[in-house]
Amino acid sequence: MPHLIPHFSALASSYDVLLCDVWGVVHNGVVSFPDACDALMRARAQGKVVIFITNAPRPGESVIKQIDRLHVPREAYDGIVSSGDVTRDVIAHRKGQTLCHIGPERDLPVFAGLHVEFAPLETADYIVCTGLYDDETEKPEDYRARLDIALKRKLFMVCGNPDLVVERGSELVYCAGSIADLYATMGGEVLYAGKPYRPIYDLALAKAEAALGRKADAKRVIGIGDSVRTDLKGARAFGIDMLFISAGIHAEEFGGRDTPNADAMKTVFAAAGDEPTAVMKHLAW
Repeated sequence: MPHLIPHFSALASSYDVLLCDVWGVVHNGVVSFPDACDALMRARAQGKVVIFITNAPRPGESVIKQIDRLHVPREAYDGIVSSGDVTRDVIAHRKGQTLCHIGPERDLPVFAGLHVEFAPLETADYIVCTGLYDDETEKPEDYRARLDIALKRKLFMVCGNPDLVVERGSELVYCAGSIADLYATMGGEVLYAGKPYRPIYDLALAKAEAALGRKADAKRVIGIGDSVRTDLKGARAFGIDMLFISAGIHAEEFGGRDTPNADAMKTVFAAAGDEPTAVMKHLAW
């Protein structure tokens, strides 16, 4: 079982690059976390490069506007890579094909400038799922009838956000990954555009190396996040260390935001088949 540490400063000297999750670590969708922002700014002041790596299904530029509104200082990071960026790359390589978008209007920026042609499930060539149309009232199971239509037509789905759930304030809401997983269990073909899959990490590391001005040593790169499925699995598969934030989406499983239970964490990590390098309740310097 990894150690629960109170301060990131105890680890900082071992790393040059931080690939940091956003939602659940830096903000909760309603407010930013001052201690986390402070920790990242202090890391950058010591010459570390901080790249936000997020499963937001929108282009990185759109995510920056969102976190600006939540008062995440731009001094806290060097750049951002989103699953929306990976999704756009997939769409660009399917030029001339029509797509059916499953997701809310707020995610439409992912299609900006790509000259896509939208179509209903009955005629589309493939699906791009960025979330639920209304994540406050709907559940993945509400989409089964639509997914049945897609499955009968053998439609390929791009999942623009592999997260199953995310925190919004004190609530958990479903994400695109929950619909994509349902489609996959029904027999549908799904490409997951973000964490824990390698393409988003390759993009993030390339951006980090551009900021560093040199190639990064993988032993001096650390991922930071609050999700076993995406952050822990993704960092370990990419071959880098990982700092797990326990007060995020797994807080209840761990026994609470401020009093994580070591046995509960050990059980969750054992079930995942991976352990982080270290655990913090909240990111703080």
